[in-house]
Amino acid sequence: MSDSHSTAQPDHEHSGGGTAMDVGSGLPEFLTQDYLRYTQEDHDIWKLLYSRRRDALRETGSAIYLSGAEWIGLEPDRLPNLNHVNARLAERTGWAAVGVGGFMPPVQFFRCLAARRFPTTLTVRPRAKLDYLPEPDIFHDVFGHVPLHADPVFADFLQHFGALAAVSPGEKETAEMARLFWFSVEFGLIKEGGRTKVYGSGLISSHGDAANALGPKCERRPFDLDAVIAQPYEIDRMQDVLFVVESFEQLFAAVETLGNRRKPNV
Repeated sequence: MSDSHSTAQPDHEHSGGGTAMDVGSGLPEFLTQDYLRYTQEDHDIWKLLYSRRRDALRETGSAIYLSGAEWIGLEPDRLPNLNHVNARLAERTGWAAVGVGGFMPPVQFFRCLAARRFPTTLTVRPRAKLDYLPEPDIFHDVFGHVPLHADPVFADFLQHFGALAAVSPGEKETAEMARLFWFSVEFGLIKEGGRTKVYGSGLISSHGDAANALGPKCERRPFDLDAVIAQPYEIDRMQDVLFVVESFEQLFAAVETLGNRRKPNV
């Protein structure tokens, strides 16, 4: 049986239909996905990327991720229609993938998360750059990130992370949030059924990074908040150190701890 959060007793109750936090103004204008504008080449690239990663993830991917991918209706031979994906997410967690033109200022990104809106690039990478793309694309964003938004525990964690990160008071706190995001949402590992599995989007969407994360050259440490926020990282190389959670409840608790540390002493 999986050692995921679904078999554990959570420390707090997670609402399946979660509501977005009131984070005020500052959200960007989202782009509407024009699904009919995708070419057959676009769909063929998605099909190739999907087939290369899906087979490996049946063995190495988190069961929570795999369940989420099935729930949101990812298809092997065509790009995801965000209207369909969001209709499924709305039933369970209230999250939505929303179209953006590319990178956005960090505070805007965090406010989107706090509102249960995940900024999603609508274009797919060119065939010449299947293995590495420095900027995000719809495969990284939807295939890599969005399935976990169907999990109530992870969905709550990500929302609360966004709300706290959006109001980080200084460089130190911002750096701590960036490291927590990197070692969880992007490059996180989880223990399930006695085995270490990948769940971070950078590992889900990249064969090379996933193989490194589970291989002998990467040191896999138990998740510890203070160790995570003190651990530097580089974005353009294979990771030497990654962290393994026992359940996504640890991530939610980590955000609560950081929030409590910022409260003034009474």
